[in-house]
Amino acid sequence: MKTTTTTNLLLLMITLALLAIALRPYIAPAPVQAESATSYPFYIEPGTQMLRAPDGSKQVYGRVVVDLRNGNVWGFPTFAADEYPINSAGTTPPTSHPFLLAKFAFGDVHP
Repeated sequence: MKTTTTTNLLLLMITLALLAIALRPYIAPAPVQAESATSYPFYIEPGTQMLRAPDGSKQVYGRVVVDLRNGNVWGFPTFAADEYPINSAGTTPPTSHPFLLAKFAFGDVHP
């Protein structure tokens, strides 16, 4: 009788330990980290803007993207007020090649 009680007590302890392990993610979930060190640190401005090249060679609709590593402001042409480039004449997806619009001097922020 004593071995049955000991066995049942050990099985109960194992069951409770497994239950605690299984319920832990639901009671205290680990924080989610959406960014990793390998991602590109870009800020993409919402919507489309009229992009003007500094030398006056281009004026097109497009998206503004800021490279947060060095402060470069890039313009990705979409050629319309759409959020992404569209090629209505072709069947292949178009590729938007950026051009440099400006530069933020992030180094001047911290004296």
